[in-house]
Amino acid sequence: MGILDAFGSLASALLAGAVMLAFAILSVFVTMFVVDVAAAIAGLDPDDGFVVLGATVLAGTAILAGGVGFARPEEQA
Repeated sequence: MGILDAFGSLASALLAGAVMLAFAILSVFVTMFVVDVAAAIAGLDPDDGFVVLGATVLAGTAILAGGVGFARPEEQA
């Protein structure tokens, strides 16, 4: 059963990676919309490159901040 467990772990890791990638792409698109609307509310008309840059920085830091809690070692009771 060791080989089947290894393949199951590999399949679950690949599936989790695909889901995380899909959510990361979705979050960038949502953040691009938010940055574009916020710039319009402020009366600014930035180039598209700056909107994409702002959205990727915000989405990337949100993804990193969400994953930081998982990297800490467990506390001993």
